[in-house]
Amino acid sequence: MPAISFQNVSKTYAGARGAVQALSDVSFDIEPGEFFGLLGPNGAGKTTLISILAGLSRASGGRVTVMGHDVVADYAAARRSLGIVPQELVFDPFFSVREALRIQSGYFGVKNNDAWIAELLENLGLADKADANMRQLSGGMKRRVLVAQALVHRPPVIVLDEPTAGVDVELRQTLWQFVARLNKEGHTVLLTTHYLEEAEALCQRIAMLKQGRVVALDRTSALLAGTASTMLRFKMDQALPPALAAQSRVTGRIVQVKAHDAAEVETILAALRGAGCKPEDLEIGRADLEDVFLDIMQGHA
Repeated sequence: MPAISFQNVSKTYAGARGAVQALSDVSFDIEPGEFFGLLGPNGAGKTTLISILAGLSRASGGRVTVMGHDVVADYAAARRSLGIVPQELVFDPFFSVREALRIQSGYFGVKNNDAWIAELLENLGLADKADANMRQLSGGMKRRVLVAQALVHRPPVIVLDEPTAGVDVELRQTLWQFVARLNKEGHTVLLTTHYLEEAEALCQRIAMLKQGRVVALDRTSALLAGTASTMLRFKMDQALPPALAAQSRVTGRIVQVKAHDAAEVETILAALRGAGCKPEDLEIGRADLEDVFLDIMQGHA
């Protein structure tokens, strides 16, 4: 039985200019204990899919289950099986951190939960803020509380929707250490993120969405193996030769060019020399998930 199953899920919204198809026939399963990544550009349908999973929105067609429970027909059991960290910072300004977690426990009928709450506070770096009012916390601390609230009822399935957007490096490291531990203990994790290095490091399998459709679904290692194995990276102030510019990715002064083998690396360097370009900090490395992501998105117009 899959931990999460999306079966032919579609979602249509009524727009000012007619119907808008947010999701179109999305189907994939996430197995128990998997660390699964859901990637895509803004507007691809990731948050819509998670909203349907959470019961915040209803699919126009198809079926979604969590641990075998239909999110519509058996919504109470489905929601008890889920812990969701949303993108938005949502908090109750009238309670302390500890009180908010106790109240969240009560929503799920969990009693005598103080030992687990204390463990969450410690592992998420919130122990010294336990009795502080939520209004007094920084944005990063509020996000830590959202993570704790999602985990307070010990759900078998954890959904992280852009959990590290706009937060500091310390929180990212703290969060990923704790979530990786929970995953090793058997929890299933579904992650959406724009930080593709996080997805590459953490996720065993990845689905990519574009315009509401699944355009890639495979193990992370297989996705990486399916692209050019070498990337030439360097910094440069001059304009690239037109032929080379067409196959390059430029971010400020940083240029990245795909190269399939050593001979192609030499061809690229020769083209740069011939155009009078002077690359700095030249390095050769393997392609990463960002390279794969851009290739796939550009290949599905």
